[in-house]
Amino acid sequence: MLIFKILSTLIFVAILPFVYIVRAIQGKFLDGWKEKLGAVNPPDLDGEVVMFHGVSVGEIIALENLIKKTKERYPNVKIVVTTGTQTGQNIAHKKYGEIADFVTYFPFDIPFSVGKFLDKIRPNIVFIAETEIWPNFANLCYSRGIKLFIINGRISDSTFKSYKIARVFFKFIFSFYTGIFTQSEIDNQKMLYLGANPETTKVMGNLKFDIKKIDSSFDLGQKGFRVILAGSTHHEENDLILNTFKSLKNKFKDIKLLIAPRHLNRVEQIAQLAKEHKLTFGYRSKGDGFTEYDVIILDTLGELSKIYTICHFAFIGGSFNKTGGHNPLEAAVYAKPTITGPSVHNFRDIYGLLSRSNAGKIVKNQIELQAYMERLLGDNEFYNKACTDCKTVFENQKGALEFVINLLDSLIPTEKTDS
Repeated sequence: MLIFKILSTLIFVAILPFVYIVRAIQGKFLDGWKEKLGAVNPPDLDGEVVMFHGVSVGEIIALENLIKKTKERYPNVKIVVTTGTQTGQNIAHKKYGEIADFVTYFPFDIPFSVGKFLDKIRPNIVFIAETEIWPNFANLCYSRGIKLFIINGRISDSTFKSYKIARVFFKFIFSFYTGIFTQSEIDNQKMLYLGANPETTKVMGNLKFDIKKIDSSFDLGQKGFRVILAGSTHHEENDLILNTFKSLKNKFKDIKLLIAPRHLNRVEQIAQLAKEHKLTFGYRSKGDGFTEYDVIILDTLGELSKIYTICHFAFIGGSFNKTGGHNPLEAAVYAKPTITGPSVHNFRDIYGLLSRSNAGKIVKNQIELQAYMERLLGDNEFYNKACTDCKTVFENQKGALEFVINLLDSLIPTEKTDS
């Protein structure tokens, strides 16, 4: 390990100036580089400190319920949240600014950066979301008696293929971890193959699936109609959805469209497009319903996650541009099949799980989008199977949040509340 520490430090010192110059030329600087070098300035963190790390947006979102539950259950515990990217940092501040005691960047994996970071943060427990393996960080946590866990762990097939080459090295690094908990049995077997300890490597499920149904009822005059819900649509997608809906309506007379733009400043654009397509439309804010209109525009805040209850199936937006998609589980939790475009990198693991069955479908273009919608509308047996698959996916993935909370109970039992 000493040799690795020396080599990693020398390589880092050698390449850092070049990385800095390249990013400066690109108009970008090393986001949070001082913090990544260990120069963090936290508030008073006396007492028990639990640290959560998610490298970027997807991981930070996955940790949301766990972080909130930890704060609720252990109000006296200090919570630190770290990320590796600026976008992750922005989301972390937005979501946890009033929950976490400190939000900062994860240190570069070189001994002096990690050492300075741990001196300031002094965590008792560290949870790394998904699978970020940092040898120096793991070694220093181990040497300081800090309990280090991988949670929601997963390894893609391509990553696993490259990791297998260094199997002996990973077996050594995994010995520094207190526990490794994976999303699936497949991920668990990959970890074990790489040398993780069988006694402390277990399947926990996926934290992203620990969401609850919201008991709400909506009357938009949907009785007798099948509602297609287009959720979190972006500029380029509004015309695509309206055009697809108009084509489908020629064949399926009982369908209606509920369209929810990601940003409310697109409401008037949607209204104009609906006029151009000669579709009648109303607004949720005005109490309009499907008995009078073909299309209802959801122009209110905070209702989308609840209103998925009334749809037949859902298109999830942000997926026909470079956004990277939005969360399909808000629909799937109600056993509503989802369809999305090809850009899903923000939720790649979730779409991967859904698309292994009929619970979710990734389409490449409008032709595939319309064809799949036609199948869901025209083939009742296929549609019912898709709904059942949604339930099955959730059943197979549930329990991850409870798993980690039970783990915390065993580590800091005197702090928990009755909640």
